[in-house]
Amino acid sequence: MADVSFQEASRVFSGNPPVRAVDKLSLDIADGEFLVLVGPSGSGKSTALRMLAGLEDVNEGAITIGGKDVTEVSPKNRDIAMVFQSYALYPHMTVAENMGFALKIKRISKTEIAERVKEAARLLDLTDYLDRKPKALSGGQRQRVAMGRAIVREPAVFLMDEPLSNLDAKLRVETRANITALQSRLATTTVYVTHDQIEAMTMGHRVAVLKDGVLQQCDTPRELYDRPGNVFVAGFIGSPAMNLTTVPLTADGAQLDGLTVPIARDLLSGREASELSEVTVGIRPEGLRPADAGEPALELKVELVEVLGSDAYVYGQVAIGATHERFIVRTEAQNTPSFGDTIRVTLRDPEAAHTFNPGTGQRLTA
Repeated sequence: MADVSFQEASRVFSGNPPVRAVDKLSLDIADGEFLVLVGPSGSGKSTALRMLAGLEDVNEGAITIGGKDVTEVSPKNRDIAMVFQSYALYPHMTVAENMGFALKIKRISKTEIAERVKEAARLLDLTDYLDRKPKALSGGQRQRVAMGRAIVREPAVFLMDEPLSNLDAKLRVETRANITALQSRLATTTVYVTHDQIEAMTMGHRVAVLKDGVLQQCDTPRELYDRPGNVFVAGFIGSPAMNLTTVPLTADGAQLDGLTVPIARDLLSGREASELSEVTVGIRPEGLRPADAGEPALELKVELVEVLGSDAYVYGQVAIGATHERFIVRTEAQNTPSFGDTIRVTLRDPEAAHTFNPGTGQRLTA
């Protein structure tokens, strides 16, 4: 087991101009930590993982594993094991042979290979499938075999590149729970890449959000959700996404037509904030509620209602100045409006609103 450190590491692809797929990434991953790299397509998350694996060059900066600089070390000498999106199993080999093949190449004794494979199969509930060929397995079972192949190597670091993307929705939920439990039991440093922010939020000890090769924020899932550092993180983390709109700023706060979002005086007295005439306000769907009679509120014209068990999400248009913007409100499923209705909504709590600098996108509130 070992810690991992990206030290202003960059991957630059040649071109005119050159493309910085990963741009000066500085990130420390603790020994035994489960860290998730998340971001949209093209954000650099898979490239960063491949740099750690030695499959992509590090053009600037350095990468260390267990305090050792591995920037120029070949992949086979980095003491890592990688689980890919595709299972990459040998079709002519049994499950046991697939799981033990890397150990066989290293000339480890047959007895030790059998013991490691047996233990990994027990952890992954594959004991009854060791003599089967991959074609006789389901997608979820094949992915567990691919994980078993990594586990038997007993590496210092596990690397996982979107390992669940080929599974159906039910299997994804089940398998991600299994991976989380397994990592907790093994306590092996794990770097996991996904584009699915729900997957990231439910699996990682910490989550690192990337955009255009640049690290936006790295924190616990709870902190990312409650205190996003900028507009991108605010809009990317959370499902449905946070409601974001840019509105005038007055001495009383941010003006959303019929609703004023209060902003702390110490924030308004700050040099940067005092020069702003507008702010970007973010409110999560659960941060809004139906307004009581006489309360200041926004009027929302309903366009869509999604009922999800005990909760429902109401999508609609809200007038913000001269424009109309889509807002989402979470309500109880037993009392939902209908298409075309107009409802009045207000903040559940003044603390439910997040404010950002509209120029830089950075968080304003403390």
